[in-house]
Amino acid sequence: MLRERLQYLVNRYFNGTCTEDEQKELARWIDTAGNDSALKELLEEAWSGYQPDVSMPEDMSGRILSAVFVQEKPVAAPLRRLQRWWPAAAAAVMLLLAGAGYLLRGKDAVSPVAELPRYRNEVPAGGNKAVLTLGDGTVITLDSAANGVLARQGNINVVKTANGQLSYQGHNSFGNVNEFNTMRTPRGGEYRLTLPDGTLVWLNAASSITFPVAFASSERAVKVTGEVYFEVAHNPAKPFRVTAGNTTVEVLGTHFNINAYQEEEAVRTTLLEGAVKISTRYERTVLDPGQQARVTSAGRMSVADNVDLDEVMAWKNGYFQFNDADMASVMRQLANWYDITVTYEDGWVPERSFGGGMQRSLPLTKVLKILEENNVRFKIEGRNITVLK
Repeated sequence: MLRERLQYLVNRYFNGTCTEDEQKELARWIDTAGNDSALKELLEEAWSGYQPDVSMPEDMSGRILSAVFVQEKPVAAPLRRLQRWWPAAAAAVMLLLAGAGYLLRGKDAVSPVAELPRYRNEVPAGGNKAVLTLGDGTVITLDSAANGVLARQGNINVVKTANGQLSYQGHNSFGNVNEFNTMRTPRGGEYRLTLPDGTLVWLNAASSITFPVAFASSERAVKVTGEVYFEVAHNPAKPFRVTAGNTTVEVLGTHFNINAYQEEEAVRTTLLEGAVKISTRYERTVLDPGQQARVTSAGRMSVADNVDLDEVMAWKNGYFQFNDADMASVMRQLANWYDITVTYEDGWVPERSFGGGMQRSLPLTKVLKILEENNVRFKIEGRNITVLK
């Protein structure tokens, strides 16, 4: 009977139909497990027979993601293929609840995180925000601008589309190649752009791209800062060149990501499809798909093979994805996306590593509560976040 009852409760909980009394019952069984290997084995058996409902509510799948994220030995898996790692996620939920219990408890239980006054306000997630500066100095705030034609430059119309993107439309061969526009995203912003040649560009938070209104006959050249993903329109007659700090990337038509934030140790170019040539003052190399070139501030290059592309592209796909990431690198990503300032109490940076993923749409308090399951604590005051000692 015990096995059947656990099977029933596990099914009800993960399909989002568990009543409050049933949640308390399951929580009691998990909390009393302690070091009882037999009961833990029973829970695992109950899960092994569970067939997840493909219509699992989004908030439930988010809780599973959160549980995976806080494991001591995290599960590393592509976020966009969630069904493949539901069993591991469920195991993480069971282990997490055995120690904390509060996710399944009734309303009368006290969460050790939620009730503390360290979180004095909420900070919303970032969104579609950017500013476009035209060659004549005109500044357009894209997130508040109406859809439609924003400006006309030569024979080129600068258009904000209905889905909140920027597109350059027209015959760019007649444009003014000496006129450059710059798109900048603030901290807490991201934006998508279609360049005059049809190349698709995604800008992460605190990033920029400078480009001509029309590309010259011999090449297509742009400059970027921060993190930018490209899907370059194929044109063998016009090589596409991206300059990021001391790094130049040259392609004909391909998909790649550049991370060139100043606070990072190196400019990282990751190739997803096609081929790119990476050049510095001292070296040059050609990347194959799945490789990443890392160029230090001194101009020295190294190439890594078999890079985790899901981790690299998580930001574009709406997630944070961490693979054994340290505290400082995690907080740098949060600072850019939530437009916050991060300080460490007494200058002490906890030696922690994080794995797994979360949706970037989560408000900051939920993200920090997930991180706090890894034995760290935070304080929120306005947009100032303190990592407590």
